[in-house]
Amino acid sequence: MKIALISDIHGNLTALEAVLADIRRRGADRIICLGDLATLGPQPREVIARLRELDCPGIMGNHDAALLQPEAAEHFHIAPPLIPTLNWCAEQLDETDLAFLSKLVPTGEIPLAPRASLKCYHGSPFSNTDNIFPQTPEEELRRCFGNLHAAVFAGGHTHIAMVRPYHDALVVNPGSVGCPFAAIPPPGGVPALLPWAEYAEVMLQDNALSVTLHRIPFDTDAYKKVLSQSTLPIREWWISQYSLY
Repeated sequence: MKIALISDIHGNLTALEAVLADIRRRGADRIICLGDLATLGPQPREVIARLRELDCPGIMGNHDAALLQPEAAEHFHIAPPLIPTLNWCAEQLDETDLAFLSKLVPTGEIPLAPRASLKCYHGSPFSNTDNIFPQTPEEELRRCFGNLHAAVFAGGHTHIAMVRPYHDALVVNPGSVGCPFAAIPPPGGVPALLPWAEYAEVMLQDNALSVTLHRIPFDTDAYKKVLSQSTLPIREWWISQYSLY
């Protein structure tokens, strides 16, 4: 069994298409999306339409929840400077798009073997705003996972790809399809982006479990053109990020 994990697309259809092409090339039995589909980037409707075509399981990210409840944006850790962008993205969506988002679930569990499963979430199994980093202390992981058991715990949210052990399990973050961070930004700081798209593969073969992190190039010039033609409030920030390379 091979499962592709994608997360944090953030309205970047150009990067999503590059990732999906790579998944098709490598082959996967399932694709699972770990949340944050349509905010921040210029193509919220297009990303939702593409995911609707895939008909893959979807997890509710904090940005997805904020699109459904913009009055509660602060509760979902949407920084005040991003509120105009959140509102812009919400204005691009119709009732069908919002209905799709409303069907996203907080967590999901996929059987891998008779006694092994993949537990999916956005931030943690108990909150889509929890941060799990490579250096997160084990006592904090115990709080995030409680008494849950799985062979693989998989979530996104931080935009930092990782694989790390936790007792007899693996904790996986596939990174971000549309907005991968070069490093963990300081509190209140502005992140720097990397010029590629990220996703992960979880594979069970001959009772052996493996996880592979992928970095996929995409056409950043084409994406900058999309941005330049958009009225997205933060389009200049996006363009400046990809002009660094």
